[in-house]
Amino acid sequence: MLFSKLAQYFSRIEATPKRLEITAILADLLKESSPEEIDKICYLVLGQLAPLYEGVEFNLAGKMLLRVMTDAYMVPGAEVEKIAKEKGDLGDAAEELAKRSKVSGSRLTVGQVYAKLRQIAEDSGTGSQERKVREMAGLFQSLDPLSVRYVARIPVASLRLGFSDKTILDALSVAEAGDKSLRPLIERAYNVSADIGRIAQFVKSKGAKGIEKIEVTVGVPVRMAAAERLPTPAEILEKMGGKLAAEPKYDGFRVQVHLDKSRKQAADNEGVEQPALAGLVGVEKGSWVRIFSRNLENTTPMFPEIAAAAQKLAAKSLIFEGEAIAYNPDTEEFEPFQETAKRKRKYGIKEKAVELPLKVFAFDLLYLDGRDLTREPYETRRRALEKLVSGHEDTIILAEERVFTNAKELEKFFLEEIEHGLEGIMTKRLDGVYQAGVRNFNWVKLKRVEEGKLEDTIDCVVLGYYTGRGKRTQFGIGGFLVAVYDDKNDTFKTISRVGSGLTDEEWREMKKRVDALKTKEKPKNADVAKEHNPDVWAEPSIVVAIRADEITKSPLHTAGGLALRFPRLMAFRDDKNPEQATTVAEMEELFRQQRKR
Repeated sequence: MLFSKLAQYFSRIEATPKRLEITAILADLLKESSPEEIDKICYLVLGQLAPLYEGVEFNLAGKMLLRVMTDAYMVPGAEVEKIAKEKGDLGDAAEELAKRSKVSGSRLTVGQVYAKLRQIAEDSGTGSQERKVREMAGLFQSLDPLSVRYVARIPVASLRLGFSDKTILDALSVAEAGDKSLRPLIERAYNVSADIGRIAQFVKSKGAKGIEKIEVTVGVPVRMAAAERLPTPAEILEKMGGKLAAEPKYDGFRVQVHLDKSRKQAADNEGVEQPALAGLVGVEKGSWVRIFSRNLENTTPMFPEIAAAAQKLAAKSLIFEGEAIAYNPDTEEFEPFQETAKRKRKYGIKEKAVELPLKVFAFDLLYLDGRDLTREPYETRRRALEKLVSGHEDTIILAEERVFTNAKELEKFFLEEIEHGLEGIMTKRLDGVYQAGVRNFNWVKLKRVEEGKLEDTIDCVVLGYYTGRGKRTQFGIGGFLVAVYDDKNDTFKTISRVGSGLTDEEWREMKKRVDALKTKEKPKNADVAKEHNPDVWAEPSIVVAIRADEITKSPLHTAGGLALRFPRLMAFRDDKNPEQATTVAEMEELFRQQRKR
């Protein structure tokens, strides 16, 4: 397929706000794609060059793209900046400049443009920024104006098509079956093997029978299972059939650890054999380890002690999940989440690993020595995990587990964990399978409730901010608009304005983050009543944890007519992507539970 044809599809998608129409256009595009290019097209429509866990980043900021336009079209920098400011979008500015230059563009294919973009993104080392600008300018000169619009947006991760990978799953089903009947099968495959390009290739080349054969693979992250909420131990026990397992709920961040001792680390120059890990006691050369976050990011270089500990486990290959939490060796206590979050960094890793060593409480085993355990009951997975981790409990520790049949005993366990300073408990159905990427009642969390407050924080997505008044005029931001995720329609619906809970530094950080994602107009996948329109819009990308006193009815907020009362910021949730935010359905259920109390 010519890239100019792909750009025409992008333009049609960008022009419509209708979800069904977007899905239909995508389905037509995928039907027209060849098996050799469909994976690349799936990455490109999401504004990516690879699955998230590969970590392919352009490192070409907006200012550098202005230089690209200057060099490509021989226009003074001041004129380029003026056009970019008028258009409010780098892609639109590049398209305008391409039209003025009367460049017709060559007949480059999707594969050729993808290969060039990937080459530019992967260029590193001395002089790489100058080479990136030069190569990108050359690419611009080889493309028609419409194609330039979308190619210019990819490095800044703002394609503005207004949908996520969830819509691609629908489109793949429509392209293959003519309707959404294959969606559950395709989604299950994607949940256990989170590479949308790979899934698309399977659907295209092997159809439904091929997609059924996709299983858990070491090295490809599994989309993590999630827990439902219930308000009391008695209700949880009843929901789970009168018997359940319970674990402490640690306030850290979730990790998924992959190990394959048959693969040689040096072959791909990633993971534990990196400068950040060089010389670390206990890290073996040649062992292949990956540590993935909840949002599928490859965080291996950040956590050398976890990588080293995983290599010592008595397994040839495995995937296990756990909660990583910082441990203070001086006080012999676990640190709060804000301290643990300091371990997520690209620089100063060795020093921080000594200052704030991590402990991982392993709680589930998904794969062991060639055997996919996700379809096995929880009890089977737990026994295998116990056997694997026992005797190696230093950095990797087996999460405490108790089995309960009595609600009062379960409540006692819950209160004990609260006294220990933890968030609460996680309960699990003993016969429950591991349902990747799904939130259901196989797992149910019970968290402490402060008087007059909701029992849990709400993970929201920032849609923009309001300029400040009074003291906050110095920050240029006085509040921000947040939304929750409508997973049925792949949109974000507003739930609250937030104007408290931030330190001065956090106000500055919020403005900086939103400004990096700001758009001239409301994002097409945001459902906002005009009364709540912010002064500055942002692409839905920033996830924050919001604490509120209660959920109330609202005639203006679009998340099921609900709103948060007295909302305040608790934390930036960089470990989550927007589609992992709290859903509208969850908010409706929380509202029902609140009314019962």
